[in-house]
Amino acid sequence: MKAVILAAGIASRLRPLTNDRPKCLLKIGNRPLLQRAIDGLLVNGIDEIVIVTGYLKEMIENFVQTTYPNLPVRFIYNEVYASTNNIYSLWLAKPEVLQEEEIILLDSDILYDPRMIKVLQDAPYNDCLALDSHKLGEEEIKVIVNEENQITEISKTCSIEKAIGESIGIEKISNAYLSALYTELEQMIVNEGLDNVFYELAFERLITRGHYFYPVDTSNYFSMELDTVEDFQDAINRIPKYLQ
Repeated sequence: MKAVILAAGIASRLRPLTNDRPKCLLKIGNRPLLQRAIDGLLVNGIDEIVIVTGYLKEMIENFVQTTYPNLPVRFIYNEVYASTNNIYSLWLAKPEVLQEEEIILLDSDILYDPRMIKVLQDAPYNDCLALDSHKLGEEEIKVIVNEENQITEISKTCSIEKAIGESIGIEKISNAYLSALYTELEQMIVNEGLDNVFYELAFERLITRGHYFYPVDTSNYFSMELDTVEDFQDAINRIPKYLQ
């Protein structure tokens, strides 16, 4: 199994913390977010890792190569990181993942309990995502399912009342779904110019073609997405001792 970590963004909402470093190198406790993400993969037996970089890419590459000198991480540079969103970074990873039997996809700004990766690995679904069931607001990527537990809507704008929780930003994706996904991404990015949206829009479009994700409830495990300075301070205060 291979993992793809998306780490290209500028994270302007975290300024001034990100004035001189990318978001993924901000420390929570004694480790940066990116180190926590990689450690969480390694402890679950995933040592083939692709990182899509952008903003201050040299800092990310130097950190990873220094911290993990024996880990053959593949770096992909998103040259247009300032004007694109994570959908374009995912598109750039195509040559590294399209032949994989399955991958783990995750954003680099997630503070998460490594046991969540194991839960996804062991889930009975070929294509699934980590779900946190909690009180929802406007900012979360929300999830709505049908009677068969298939995700039928996944976006920030879907109904809060109908949503069963938040997509944390960690997915297990099969080869069959990857094939359909990259066909859709080519249509969206090459033909429609949709390179500055969240990749969840591609997931939503694939639903109409019969390709579904299933939610896997990981609410019992700590996780946070860090988008703002307030999130960062909250994470420092909330992180459980066993993750520090």
